[in-house]
Amino acid sequence: MSGTCRKCGTRLESPWKFCPLCGVGNAQEAGEIAKSHTEPEKAPVMGGFTGLLFGLIAAPVLIIPGVLMCLMVGPWMAIGIPFIVAGICAPFAGPLLGISAVRGSCPWCGVKISSVGPMNAFHCYACSKRIVVRKHQMVRAD
Repeated sequence: MSGTCRKCGTRLESPWKFCPLCGVGNAQEAGEIAKSHTEPEKAPVMGGFTGLLFGLIAAPVLIIPGVLMCLMVGPWMAIGIPFIVAGICAPFAGPLLGISAVRGSCPWCGVKISSVGPMNAFHCYACSKRIVVRKHQMVRAD
């Protein structure tokens, strides 16, 4: 970008960001750089620990009955195996559910609520009004 210095009038070639004679910055180029730079959206990683806690609590709740069902004779064995598999997977699946959950206040009544898993809309348990999740924020569904 070629132009002239706004203070002393010296002709500036494209690589110059400052005037070589008086040292004044090229304000126009600085403004263009500032306009082109935008801050990236930060994705909150909230709820990972809550999901892990859920998974660690769910694991023994699923594994113990699954083992007891497998010890029984008959069709209970076939039902017990999925319980054991779900109990083994629960600590890994729990954080995934917890990370994608959105927590905050209901935009209608102000009660503290959280979504469960990757949901883009749900109802408040207190006022039963519909809430939509946009960009990790809870907004009113009109």
